[in-house]
Amino acid sequence: MSKPCPFCTLPPERLVESSDVGVVIADGFPISPGHTLVIPHRHVGSFFALSAQERTGLLDLLDRAKATLDATHHPDGYNIGINDGAAAGQTVPHLHIHLIPRYGGDQDDPRGGVRWIMPGKADYWTA
Repeated sequence: MSKPCPFCTLPPERLVESSDVGVVIADGFPISPGHTLVIPHRHVGSFFALSAQERTGLLDLLDRAKATLDATHHPDGYNIGINDGAAAGQTVPHLHIHLIPRYGGDQDDPRGGVRWIMPGKADYWTA
């Protein structure tokens, strides 16, 4: 028997915000202060399987989550990411959008951002 989807069985106390389309939660394993996830209610694995209404609703939640983080954590920037499929690093097969606050000095050189998933190809500016 497989384990239940952790995003389909979220306890109410984990919810930071919700809408008819999805929820916002604090990441259980944050990589920076304020790391947040935006998750659709419908169990769907891929961003590309969302309906237009779901995409719009999730992006609205993303905007609302950013406004909250701006007010509470005052980050200097953000990384927004989706691991879509096992080959892309997706470990929970329920779509979730990472909203990762970034702070000046949290990395020696943040240039390249999400390109660092392929370290040998990230630094294109010195080659």
